[in-house]
Amino acid sequence: MNPLVELLLSALLLVSSFFTLVGSIGLVRFNQFFKRLHAPTKATTMGVGSVLVVSVIYHALIGNGLHPHELLITVFLVVTSPISAHMMSKASLSLQLRHRPQCPTDETPNPDASDADTAGAGGNPPR
Repeated sequence: MNPLVELLLSALLLVSSFFTLVGSIGLVRFNQFFKRLHAPTKATTMGVGSVLVVSVIYHALIGNGLHPHELLITVFLVVTSPISAHMMSKASLSLQLRHRPQCPTDETPNPDASDADTAGAGGNPPR
């Protein structure tokens, strides 16, 4: 294979790994649900899509031809990612979910926990 093509495919793999890493870090670091939903649906979809493009180009150039596996995965990824993100955002809007739920082992105070404590003392009912 041409060394220039190999360099191009390697660069595209590095770009895809960067997008996947950014999406994964965004999923862990953001505290609001909609920010956490945005990071993996946009960045990780771009990363996985780039890996699939590299796979299609690589197999086409080494003589194996186009396989329907990569093309089907790409189509399903592009179709299902926005639909699932839309469904999760609609569900969170109906539940009025603003922050991620606090883990039992999490030691940082949850901003919604103070609201829940005052709600039991005659305040508004918990959401």
